[in-house]
Amino acid sequence: MSDDEREEKELDLTSPEVVTKYKNAAEIVNKALQLVVKDCKPKAKIVDLCEKGDSFIREQTGSMYKNVKKKIERGVAFPTCVSVNNTVCHFSPLASDERVLEEGDIVKIDMGCHIDGFIAVVAHTHAIQEGAIKGRAADVLAAANTAADVALRLVRPGKKNKDVSDAIQKVAAAYDCKIVEGVLSHQLKQFVIDGNKVVLSASNPDTRVDDVEFEENEVYAVDIVTSTGDGKPKLLDEKETTIYKRAVDKNYHLKMKASRFIFSEISQKFPIMPFSARALEEKRARLGLVECVNHDLLQPYPVLHEKPGDYVAHIKFTVLLMPNGSDRITSHPLQELQATKSIDDPEIKAWLALGIKTKKKGGGKKKKAGKKGDKTEDAAGAEAEPMEETAEATSQA
Repeated sequence: MSDDEREEKELDLTSPEVVTKYKNAAEIVNKALQLVVKDCKPKAKIVDLCEKGDSFIREQTGSMYKNVKKKIERGVAFPTCVSVNNTVCHFSPLASDERVLEEGDIVKIDMGCHIDGFIAVVAHTHAIQEGAIKGRAADVLAAANTAADVALRLVRPGKKNKDVSDAIQKVAAAYDCKIVEGVLSHQLKQFVIDGNKVVLSASNPDTRVDDVEFEENEVYAVDIVTSTGDGKPKLLDEKETTIYKRAVDKNYHLKMKASRFIFSEISQKFPIMPFSARALEEKRARLGLVECVNHDLLQPYPVLHEKPGDYVAHIKFTVLLMPNGSDRITSHPLQELQATKSIDDPEIKAWLALGIKTKKKGGGKKKKAGKKGDKTEDAAGAEAEPMEETAEATSQA
């Protein structure tokens, strides 16, 4: 048992090597997001944007840790999704899909990267337009962004998941928006993208989660989705689902040859992380995936939709609960927002005023010296910190 405890200790944030891997993964996924956002223009093919994000992550991670004795797994932790307008999430079409972006679209980009199983995820919402975002589109984005800023301050040691759920729903209501039901913020662990400790964004009778308390040295993917609609998205077409994750605890002897072939390929290429069916041979995948899903060998990530005309915004970030405070390592600056509502509630204002770093007694000089010697950590930190300030400034404007 003591060996297990020692192993567990080596794999959390008490290890500087683990922190570096999280920050390297974050730096790559932040850059991948920047590339995709830059290419979000009218007539851009959605599948090309998804491929661009995934390819960049594969290339960047592929060039790291090449000369180490023990092979280090690295690459895409969650396939790039580009979900437009009232589509809520998980849209990552097959190569044959011809859909393109249009002027005025509200685009939600979601992606993840890992190094040695240490995962950094990010989601961002971008409007294809010149100038400031106005009206209800601005409200829904301001709601998501302010809720993310509040969550960053409440996902901290000693606080409970319910504190976060209640707070983000209150923020959304202040902008006359809803937090979308069914969205979970998960604890991240090595090779685990959906850890057992979760924050339920919006409580509903169908979804219950255990009360948990956040602890030092934990990592969370904080996931906020807001809507101007009723926040109860629907699955309209199962054929749109292209993202799956292997259920490692399930076994079944598949009957169809195509299913066995596809499942064997998945087990070799994507044993743990979610993947896109785009990475499989299309015709065979269509046949084989159905049987795999029907027998719970694969967990699907369905494409969900609000009603046409509803605005939906998505912001997701990765936060490390370090001994010196919360470190948000993934983000992207927002466009200018001119929301129709503003935050007047004193409780929300008090949450936003909370600090995210805790002052440590002594050891300041020592920490500085350590940072100087570690360029990679420094670079990742520099990437994330100013962005966070930008986001806060926008939400409080």
